[in-house]
Amino acid sequence: GVDTSKIVRGGDRVGIYFLEKGASQRPSKVIYDRAGSAIATATIADFNWDEIFEGADWFHFTGITPALGDNVAEICLEACKAAKAKGITVSCDLNYRNKLWSKEKAGQVMGELCKYVDVCISNEEDANDVFGIKSEGTEVTAGELNKAGYKEVAQKLTDRFGFKKVAITLRTSISANDNKWAAMLYENGESYFSKEYLMHIVDRVGGGDSFMGGLIYGLLTYTTDDQKALDFAVAASCLKHTIYGDFNQVTVEEVEKLMSGDASGRVSR
Repeated sequence: GVDTSKIVRGGDRVGIYFLEKGASQRPSKVIYDRAGSAIATATIADFNWDEIFEGADWFHFTGITPALGDNVAEICLEACKAAKAKGITVSCDLNYRNKLWSKEKAGQVMGELCKYVDVCISNEEDANDVFGIKSEGTEVTAGELNKAGYKEVAQKLTDRFGFKKVAITLRTSISANDNKWAAMLYENGESYFSKEYLMHIVDRVGGGDSFMGGLIYGLLTYTTDDQKALDFAVAASCLKHTIYGDFNQVTVEEVEKLMSGDASGRVSR
């Protein structure tokens, strides 16, 4: 059911990456192979945003895309401008990757793009790496999260860029295999926190993307209930951590079952 008709095709190859899957105290490692890929060699002229955005309600991009080159950053900026001109909601996951660009470059480019963003998604490190905004009393490598401090982070992000909503994922890393997982959603001075899940991880790659997909779905579905939208996003991404590969192959019903409190993992017969 995903419409692929607006995908622009070109270039010589598709970008890939290699993942060395971690376990216990050994972290996962990623090697990117994105140089010369179709998106890395694309130009502004390749995209007709008026046509692409016809009938669209929401545009999402991540910090990984503009990191691939100045030309791709320009494409993202043109897309954001076109989306705002059409009244389309724009969301962005900061997604800082130090193997793709520097913190200084990320701050410069993302700072310009975020002027057009309505919903910003970050984690405990990205806001600090990209914009120098940090939650006091938190040390991610020690597994300590100060939830109250993230309200200040969200407020500072909102003050700087005028975001309508800020979502911050809260991950406590016990080891590569076991994490605690929760999130916060901030809007107009109000902060909503999800429940916290203790996860035994099958594959954490795609955890952030599944949170974002769940949040977009939740905000569009539960239009007057930010708490429920957040709870859906966290439950969806919790389930993704139990699935191999990038894609969250679960149903809405499965997510809602976890939201309702059934986290037993008992066999469904």
